[in-house]
Amino acid sequence: MTKSRIYWLCQILGWGFYGFIQIFLYTIAQGFELNQAIGVLYQIIYFIATTHFLRGLIIKRNWLNLRLSLLIPRLLITTFILSGLNYGYLLVIEYLTGNVSKQDLMLVTVLINTLGYWIVYFIWTIFYFTFHYVERYNKSLKAETAAREVELKNLKAQLNPHFIFNALNSIRALVDENPRKSKESITQLSHILRNSLISDRKKLVPFMDELKTVMDYLALESIRYEERLTTKFDIDRNSGKFMIPPLMLQTLVENGIKHGIANLKDGGEVSISTQV
Repeated sequence: MTKSRIYWLCQILGWGFYGFIQIFLYTIAQGFELNQAIGVLYQIIYFIATTHFLRGLIIKRNWLNLRLSLLIPRLLITTFILSGLNYGYLLVIEYLTGNVSKQDLMLVTVLINTLGYWIVYFIWTIFYFTFHYVERYNKSLKAETAAREVELKNLKAQLNPHFIFNALNSIRALVDENPRKSKESITQLSHILRNSLISDRKKLVPFMDELKTVMDYLALESIRYEERLTTKFDIDRNSGKFMIPPLMLQTLVENGIKHGIANLKDGGEVSISTQV
């Protein structure tokens, strides 16, 4: 359903409900009168027309982007003017139908009715602005989520080739020297690649799956750095069930090796610990 259809559906149903309440309360108080029902119908038509005009004014003047200190005075003045015109419109109808009285023209009556209509208009503006602010907030969240997904995909695209080339070079050096170790390393690399492909279709993965991938990754990197790289794990046994973004831990570990271990002559230790 388009925004335009949603708007008109809310207009018709909302003002129709308002008119129904008006007729219902009047019927309870004084009994049903056809002239009163017709008057309420005219009033609903006027409300729909004037709030539609107000919507056009809000869009044309770009009030949706104004600060509250500038927006509220504009809304108060505009809705008060519309409220006065609304009561004047009803007086014209009563005059044409011969139902206007002196009491309807008294200043107190005019002010009370205008204030009542002003409250109705102001409630409409609250609903209208709330809808747009919520919609705008949702759009910003979707845009932020989309940007983060693109960033994550780009990160994966950068990590995988870089790591694969280093791992293959390390395994190649092991083929003649330690065939058993090379087979084990190939298995670890295949496990990492398989999890990487699966994670492309997932937004979250269990921490334990991510940890296993990182352990395979560190095992392959230890072939490359030998005694320069040591690892330490202190993992809370209850942490495995928690869901995390894929590659979150591996990114930290890879950066630790790339910017830490690789730059140290004597190497260093990568320590991973979790607490619940």
